[in-house]
Amino acid sequence: MKKNIIIIIAIVLIAVVIRMVVTNYSNMMRFKSRMHQKAPSVVVEQVQQTKIKQSFEAPGRIVSKYQVGVVARIAGYLQKSYFQEGDSVRKGEALFLIEPNEYRNSSSMASASVRNIRAQLVYAEKQLVRSRELVKKDYIAKAKYDEVLANRDALRAQLASAQAQLADANRNLGYTVVKSPVNGRIGMITVTVGNYVTPSSGNLTTINSNDPIYVTFPLNSEDFMALEAADKGSKDDRVAEIIYQDGNKYEFSGVQNFHDNKVDPATGTVTMRATFKNPKGELIHGEFVTVRLHSNNPVVMPVVPQAAVQENQEGKYVYKLDGKGLPQLVYIKTSGQDGHNWIVKSGLNVGDKIITDGIQKVIPNSPINAVTKEQMAKLKKHDLAVPTKKKGLFHFGK
Repeated sequence: MKKNIIIIIAIVLIAVVIRMVVTNYSNMMRFKSRMHQKAPSVVVEQVQQTKIKQSFEAPGRIVSKYQVGVVARIAGYLQKSYFQEGDSVRKGEALFLIEPNEYRNSSSMASASVRNIRAQLVYAEKQLVRSRELVKKDYIAKAKYDEVLANRDALRAQLASAQAQLADANRNLGYTVVKSPVNGRIGMITVTVGNYVTPSSGNLTTINSNDPIYVTFPLNSEDFMALEAADKGSKDDRVAEIIYQDGNKYEFSGVQNFHDNKVDPATGTVTMRATFKNPKGELIHGEFVTVRLHSNNPVVMPVVPQAAVQENQEGKYVYKLDGKGLPQLVYIKTSGQDGHNWIVKSGLNVGDKIITDGIQKVIPNSPINAVTKEQMAKLKKHDLAVPTKKKGLFHFGK
């Protein structure tokens, strides 16, 4: 039994040794092959710069400028509704009718009281004029004159009180027609016709204004600082654009005219707000969109040809030459495009040397053969013209 175990262990050890020998031999042959392999021809160019107005994108949410809850200002039965849910309404347009009979009667009574007191006051004013003449001639006592004067003043006070009661009655009568306080779109009706409503009944419906309309969005604090640095603290409004979720752009540009005065410690963002025209009502309160914000002033930024940029799971990268002229893989961050170039946000500086053509054969930290664009074009043309033999015939490779 022990002998069998020893044999098995010996076989395993021999297999491990053989595997190590084969692996080392393969690595050595691969290294020799690489040493004898001709350095790939590539085009090397310096990173250029351009002046460009920076743009930043962030997720945004459409928010109505006014969100108004429509409530009953008086108590009564809801008699009519003049609209349907989802309708667009104008400021001052009638929405509901609350039973007006009681308030119309109160207005009529108050109006009658005003007319009665006004008639009494007219008579009292005439009596006062007569009394003033009579008291001058001592035909009546001064006390009688004072009595007439006091009656006139009391009637004046009564008239003022009656007029206030009439105004209040007319105000309540006016509240029987519930009107829209803003232009906007009607939401759901929460109280239907036939119900008794009071000022404490809550919202009858809600109106969201839609022209103009706001878009709020959180901007990364790093992007916010870059934006402020570009515009040098200018108070001028910035141009903003809306991108729908399907990739289409909203037809009207807006202006970013507000930002919060603090960075949200939980998200590291600054809340921004832009205002847009919305004459067709296309933008709806609560809708999610992408906001593209543009700086007012251009800044100098590095750019690299799109052909020089590769991408993997970790992001975009280029091959940058180090001090020894060897290519090194360097990851970059971009902030949009400028024609056929990527705008480089970080990872490269103006003047850095990068490989822009022949990238497919480049091996990091391995020698390269730098050629001009013209020489590279000739090499590619030559490679296309190299004949290949197939089934006894010569064919030119593509």
